[in-house]
Amino acid sequence: MGVLGLGRAFTLMLPTFARDPRTQLVAAFDPREAARQAFEREFSGVAHPSPEAVCADPSVEWVYVATPHQFHAEHVVLAASQGKHVLVEKPMALNLADADRMIAACAQAGTHLIVGHSHSFNAPVRLARQLIDSGRFGQVRMVHAMNFTDFLYRPRRPEELDTAQGGGVVFSQAAHQVDIVRLLAGGRALTVYAHAGRWDAQRPTEGAYTALMTFEGGAFANLSYNGYGFYDSDVLMDGIGELGGTKTVGAHQSTRQRWHTVTDEAAEAQRKAERNFGGKDYQADSGQAPQAFQHFGPVMVSCDSADLRLTPFGVEIHDAQGVRLERLPTPQVPRSEVIDELWSVARQGGTAVHDGHGSKATLEVCLAILSSSHSGQAITLRHQKG
Repeated sequence: MGVLGLGRAFTLMLPTFARDPRTQLVAAFDPREAARQAFEREFSGVAHPSPEAVCADPSVEWVYVATPHQFHAEHVVLAASQGKHVLVEKPMALNLADADRMIAACAQAGTHLIVGHSHSFNAPVRLARQLIDSGRFGQVRMVHAMNFTDFLYRPRRPEELDTAQGGGVVFSQAAHQVDIVRLLAGGRALTVYAHAGRWDAQRPTEGAYTALMTFEGGAFANLSYNGYGFYDSDVLMDGIGELGGTKTVGAHQSTRQRWHTVTDEAAEAQRKAERNFGGKDYQADSGQAPQAFQHFGPVMVSCDSADLRLTPFGVEIHDAQGVRLERLPTPQVPRSEVIDELWSVARQGGTAVHDGHGSKATLEVCLAILSSSHSGQAITLRHQKG
């Protein structure tokens, strides 16, 4: 694999790449010299001077595009032009035209396109889908997904607070919930009615949203997200944080307190850079196995004869017989589910669940959340897949 962008997304995926023997990092580009040097030291790979050089490197089979949102389309098209398969971070793009351009470029080149990581890769989500498909609990009627985080007050670059450049929680976070809900509700999404909140003039982008989605067959779903950093919904996830470890009490308040010490935009952007791979505040992977699976907040699926609660350990079934947990084996590698899908496509002739068309459908819902919030009207979806 070659990597474009050694920032936050790469930092979060690095433990997966480093520990899973099915992948080898051989090349990378990042504008930060410290990150390039760290890549060469840690992986004995080549730190190239440009994205073009990474994509042209004959040792690279797949390109992991982890650059800022506004560059995803450009870099996927570039990788495809060199015959490389692509794993691109969410959101896929910032508009549907760019999504179409990415899909077309990979189709023309005969290369694969997988979009992730989103939390719909997580094993408890897949288990819930398997339980639904078993028919034991009847039809899905309703899905409820919520998450309260400190997203908006973590260190940000200026464009991350500009919706036009892909900033805010709708572009950065809604893809997780939309992917999960689309997978669990099944069928084709029909409409979205939503409100989004901009409640802090110092962080002038969407920090919260709530959306109602309807699906073919009559199922509906509510998605709510609040990134303003007060309540922490991880208390409802057995005290396990998003990344699968024990959540520190008061983490959101600490995030806000650190934010108040930032002096200006440049200082905040520098603080973020120093936390990422190659930065002086970067914390290397401990190498320890995760305590639990990663998650994106509480998710409940209401079926005809049971409610299914997704947990960091499996799926909790609530039905007429009582409550029981369908437990999954503790993961050994964080986010290995991403490599499961990549490996299936790359080596076993499998079909990607998180392909370009499915991710375009998720992007359409994210854009509809913004559009509905502005217009006050429900938005009819036109580019969905079942």
